[in-house]
Amino acid sequence: MQFGVFSVSDITRDPVSGETPSEAERIDAIVRIAQKTEEVGLDVFAIGEHHNPPFFSSSPTTLLSYIAATTKRLVVTTATTLITTNDPVRIAEEYAMLQHLSKGRVDLMLGRGNTAPVYPWFGQDIRNGLPLALENYNLLHRLWREDVVDFEGKFRTPLQGFTAVPRPLDDVPPFVWHGSIRTPEIAEQAAFYGNGFFANNIFWPKEHYIRLINFYRQRYAHYGHGTEKQAIVGLGGQAFIAKNSQDAVKQFRPYFNEAPVYGHGPTMEDFMRMTPLSVGSPQEVIDKTLTFREYFGDYQRQLWLMDHAGLPLGTVLDQLELLGGEVVPVLRKELEAKRDPEVPDAPTHQSLVKAKYGDNPPRQPRPNANRGDNVTGASPYQDSDPAVEASYPAL
Repeated sequence: MQFGVFSVSDITRDPVSGETPSEAERIDAIVRIAQKTEEVGLDVFAIGEHHNPPFFSSSPTTLLSYIAATTKRLVVTTATTLITTNDPVRIAEEYAMLQHLSKGRVDLMLGRGNTAPVYPWFGQDIRNGLPLALENYNLLHRLWREDVVDFEGKFRTPLQGFTAVPRPLDDVPPFVWHGSIRTPEIAEQAAFYGNGFFANNIFWPKEHYIRLINFYRQRYAHYGHGTEKQAIVGLGGQAFIAKNSQDAVKQFRPYFNEAPVYGHGPTMEDFMRMTPLSVGSPQEVIDKTLTFREYFGDYQRQLWLMDHAGLPLGTVLDQLELLGGEVVPVLRKELEAKRDPEVPDAPTHQSLVKAKYGDNPPRQPRPNANRGDNVTGASPYQDSDPAVEASYPAL
């Protein structure tokens, strides 16, 4: 099972110090948080995508490329990539490039985005959000699996004989998660393609996410990708950790009370009772996280939101020390001991290459310089060893 953290890239006033960090400070801080994530033994760092204040992460591939270059084993991913307001051709190109630069340490999470003003900035209408998501991902899926694509849809200009470059590393696309807060349509999309489903698991009661995840599992099995237990599920969560419960509650309360995401509604104690929010000692966070398996079944990825609401960098780094040093080692042991043997591990680039090629070397596409412009619809690529290519199983 993979463990890590995700950020929504908010720039929020610190209610204790009264200071609001600059964009430069938050960008530097998020890099340090990602590096610390690897340092303390966690597996995954994820960053959201936003194009409006008070957020800074408008270019996830740029940020994640830098983080990948300054780490050695950390999987970098998004939380989420907007499949609606991004052109799928650019997504195919940018994330394939990131995949090459990170040597396969990347996947991505796709989502619709729910900020209405952003859609027209990119020439789209939020009322078309769902059909946009379906059409754009269908194209992205093909761009990563077909050397030459002909496409005609409703929301973008047609493509004829188009090749997205570079081709994915080892000709194996990055693994895709579909992220959702509340819509079963996105769970259906994930199930149809046999992709992963990530429930952000913040703000809402467990009953809400139980319905979404069970629906995804049922549809995953319906489409023939495996049993319900074999479906690929990721969960978010929120945590604030201190050495003891009293300190955690005392330290986090002013941030909870002033954070715009909590809506100045229920008390922190009520919110902790009704949602996945954990505020407490390492053992209390362990206990709360273990309940996720009871509610949702075995799953493959657990990410926590820990740097939001104006929390200063030093506090976040201290929490990561506790998360990596005291919380996750126990969770790894406990969850592995309880895991059904039918449940697969989280997909990685290495496991996907193995699934596609077995013991054969992976295909390494290289342009055929003799063909020039591709006007025939034939592949503009040759393979380094056609005999090896011919030995691959039909996929």
